[in-house]
Amino acid sequence: MTDSPSQENPSSNSPHELRQPRITLENDVVLAPETRRMFEEAIGAMRHHKTIYTDWGFGDVDPMGRNMILNLYGPPGTGKTLAAEALAGTLKRQYIHIGISELESKYVGDTAKNITAAFESAAAEGALLFFDEADTLLGARLSSVTQGIDNEINAMRSTLLIELERFNGVVVFATNFAKNYDNAFVSRIRYHIEFKLPDFEGRKQLWNRLLVMGVPLEEDRTLIIDRSAAASDGLSGREIRTVLRTAFPRALVENPQEPRVLWVHLESAIADVRAANRNVGSRRHEAASNSNSANVDAGRRMLGISD
Repeated sequence: MTDSPSQENPSSNSPHELRQPRITLENDVVLAPETRRMFEEAIGAMRHHKTIYTDWGFGDVDPMGRNMILNLYGPPGTGKTLAAEALAGTLKRQYIHIGISELESKYVGDTAKNITAAFESAAAEGALLFFDEADTLLGARLSSVTQGIDNEINAMRSTLLIELERFNGVVVFATNFAKNYDNAFVSRIRYHIEFKLPDFEGRKQLWNRLLVMGVPLEEDRTLIIDRSAAASDGLSGREIRTVLRTAFPRALVENPQEPRVLWVHLESAIADVRAANRNVGSRRHEAASNSNSANVDAGRRMLGISD
């Protein structure tokens, strides 16, 4: 999966950066069949909202169903952020990408105000509102409050609940740690869409997309794609892209006059990515097991407080 830079809209008066998506779900993102099916259902629900809520009268018993809230969850590098941008492209909407750094404040109470401001900006512009690293925001509210800062974390999350209730647009959350979500948020999200590591067919699609036609290959392209897909089992789309980012220079350094990408270049780059996963940073299962306490710590950092 490849990142596509988004264009900022300089003419907007929004305090948050409005981005113009350059990709769509239909044309630019490799998704597992079940993941794509759920996106199609969510898009269908938005496009047929009037029929369901007005013509059929469902709005009489579900007055809060005017918005669409999605949660994209799964391991790092599986395309959640890319899919959020592509969803905005499919819906022909601009989008606002909110990271934790854009919400955090060293002043007590200001983080909650920043959340409200983000929703106001999205409402004013008709933009899709995308919250990355959402587990920090949607984590379970603290029941044993021992510090004033814990009260602030709860207030921040209560503000988010209120804004979700009254917002009329499209909100997308993305997380690597969905297990940490407060049930109050889980029940307000209409579609929870899982992003898994790609299977063999998914990896073949990724290699086919990323191994662009201009790359000079020593072997038949179809055979290279099949071989690479088999060898990259367990790697994410981001990691496959990293493989190519390191394999291509190796071919050029080895033979700058007549470069050809050989299987050995790809094989060694795959091995390097696997070695990095083993030896550098937290492994996926370790990160998941330690994420709950990290979630609370991140919430405190958002509010400008550290122990």
